[in-house]
Amino acid sequence: MPVINETLGQYSELFMLLAASTYTVAFIAFAWDLAKSSKALRAIDLKAAATAEAERVPVAAGRAALAGPDAGGPAGRAERPTSGVTVEGGTAAGDMRYTAARRVPARVAVALTVLGALIHAAGVLTRAFGAGRVPWGNMYEFLTTGAFVAIAVFLVVLIRRDLRFLGTFVVGLAIIMLVAASIAFWTPVGHLVPALQSYWLIIHVSIAVLSSALFTLTFAMSALQLVQSHRQKSLAAGRPDKLGFMRLVPNALSLENLSYRINAVAFVGWTFTLMFGAIWAEKAWGRFWGWDPKEVWTFVIWVVYAGYLHARATRGWTGTRAAWLSIIGYACVIVNFTLVNTVLNGLHSYSGL
Repeated sequence: MPVINETLGQYSELFMLLAASTYTVAFIAFAWDLAKSSKALRAIDLKAAATAEAERVPVAAGRAALAGPDAGGPAGRAERPTSGVTVEGGTAAGDMRYTAARRVPARVAVALTVLGALIHAAGVLTRAFGAGRVPWGNMYEFLTTGAFVAIAVFLVVLIRRDLRFLGTFVVGLAIIMLVAASIAFWTPVGHLVPALQSYWLIIHVSIAVLSSALFTLTFAMSALQLVQSHRQKSLAAGRPDKLGFMRLVPNALSLENLSYRINAVAFVGWTFTLMFGAIWAEKAWGRFWGWDPKEVWTFVIWVVYAGYLHARATRGWTGTRAAWLSIIGYACVIVNFTLVNTVLNGLHSYSGL
């Protein structure tokens, strides 16, 4: 039995507080980027519209004077300039690639998020060394480690795709998780209960944490998809754009496609979570399945995401229906972690509260 180092445990809590503070500043910077970029893009679009209107008559007259193939297209048509960030329809590029546009607040926000992640990692590691084991033996540790993995996955994806528009949502969720861990689920550093003293804890829970982090990303993207879909319909109907900050967000279809791909990967991870949990249950309690509340809700999550993937791939459930299914799946993840662990008594009641 390893010796508990309470000093490292206290350092871990300090690192968690510093990480939450750094994430808060990063959250503000991400929000500032959305607001500032929205105003800048709106000004560019207004200037482009004014230029196009001024050039409409001369262009039409010039083309009318031409004949045959030299006319160059329909009379009076003026090309609409773009800002390099947005494309036709008032949304960001669907491929989510980085552009040459410099967004200083976004760069500051990403740098602060990286700094917060390093501090956060120090908190997770000191908790692990203080307890002499992996740092996910109770709800406090699952929340703090899960928040770190969510941020880490977000930063890794940022290397290839410009998902900075997700920053306020992902970092905001990480802040909520850290605050909930510190206030509602705080548990002093200590030994694991006997039932968790198994190598299966490392395998089973680590995959569950990673899958949950991916589900967190897709939840944020599905929520944005609903907002962007409503905005696109409003713009198509000629109504004014009341959500200017969504200009930095890709169109609803692009969000849906990327969310679907990430959900597919997370679903595979959750499948292994379910399988390895059953194997661990057989070794610990002599049966693979016992209708324990945790087992049931883990299976419910699997069924919801399986239904989401199947409905979208084979039944044509796209658009808002797919987004709502993804959101319902994440709601089940939240219920599985909170209510099942704290309200429903079962063999998996290891919250540490």
